[in-house]
Amino acid sequence: MYFTDRGIEELVERRGEEEVQMVWLAERLREFVDLNPEFETPVERLATWLARLDDDEE
Repeated sequence: MYFTDRGIEELVERRGEEEVQMVWLAERLREFVDLNPEFETPVERLATWLARLDDDEE
């Protein structure tokens, strides 16, 4: 188990029933980077990966 798995598991436990808009998620990611600028690159990579997820299916 990766260390991040614990955070992912907590996310699912606390908010697993919720639906979110991409706009909401984007704002939370921006807010996180504003508070934690050292994570700008990993957040950028995650956002890009999420944005391109369906590209391989075309």
